[in-house]
Amino acid sequence: MVPEFVLPDYDGATLANLLPSIEARLTGGEPVIDLPRARKYVILLVDGLGWYPLAEHADHAEHLAALMPSALTLTCAVPSTTATSLTSLGCGAVPGHHGVVGYTFLDPAADRVLNALSWDGGPEDVEAFTLRPTVFSRLARQGHRSAAVSLTRFADSALTRMAFGGTRHHGVEFESDPEHFTDLIGAALQGSDVVYAYERLLDHHGHGHGVGSWQWLDELARIDDLVVHLAEALPDDVCLLVTGDHGMVNVPQDRKIVADDHPELAGYRHIAGEGRFRQLYTDDAPRLAAVWAGFMGERAEVVLRDDALAAGWFGADPDPLAMPRIGDVLVAMREDWAVMSHNFPGEFGLVGMHGSLTPAEMLVPLFAIGPR
Repeated sequence: MVPEFVLPDYDGATLANLLPSIEARLTGGEPVIDLPRARKYVILLVDGLGWYPLAEHADHAEHLAALMPSALTLTCAVPSTTATSLTSLGCGAVPGHHGVVGYTFLDPAADRVLNALSWDGGPEDVEAFTLRPTVFSRLARQGHRSAAVSLTRFADSALTRMAFGGTRHHGVEFESDPEHFTDLIGAALQGSDVVYAYERLLDHHGHGHGVGSWQWLDELARIDDLVVHLAEALPDDVCLLVTGDHGMVNVPQDRKIVADDHPELAGYRHIAGEGRFRQLYTDDAPRLAAVWAGFMGERAEVVLRDDALAAGWFGADPDPLAMPRIGDVLVAMREDWAVMSHNFPGEFGLVGMHGSLTPAEMLVPLFAIGPR
């Protein structure tokens, strides 16, 4: 393992254990994560809220900054990307069990790359593709209802069905309106013991303008205000949990390696993942891994799938159906490097990126506010 990489703590303080710990609190079990006891819980997941980016710019989030000394640090999953993290959260499972192993990855049955967010290239039968039920479904069988608050257009997406099945969806129409967002959460709490709420704009501005840009900083300040507003509005018996799905690294243009421009890197059937964590599918993995490792040098850690599994990147005892979805060769970038491909033209304009195992990408905060 590369010294500067962070391994996911799948047995302890990780996103995959957050909902099972809430379940334990509600049903009298023993939680993995020591959460406050409450009658109801709200999870506010801020996309792109990494521990280190927040700490570096804490002067723009005074309320959250004041809570950081008492906050927990969680690891997200590998790769450190939204689709994998949200499915880990919702299913209470590691990527090797739930099978959403990246932003883009191979569907072995169709031998094509799918996009886990847009579902481009994905199979029509989402339920058959799903490997694990959600914690929300399990809670429902125990008499605890759940709700999800996110953009209206996400209500029936494949990712919502895989990660948040078993919730009642409350659609967000006005993203930047804290009153609207808070009212939706309040309405969701009327019939639910657990409410998941998703805020996406910090990640959006990070990708478009970079961590530390004025757009990103303005959004961080708005989220800080939202947390204050929400905490004041929630009933006394509710615990508000604020966390993120990954952090982010700014990647300069001159640190973007375009794989297609280097013929010596050819030899894969498919290239997937994202710029900070490429997944290569090939019939000769050892040869391709050796070529990529030689080319990348200190810029990346290039490993075979079996070595990544042995190192615990995707969790122990992976599901046999999940394993071929993972790349035969994995390219995890160090520092602020990225590997691009013309197969994904939309990624060339990104400033902030994530997916690898650096602390800035892997570590997210968990703030627990209330119950009062």
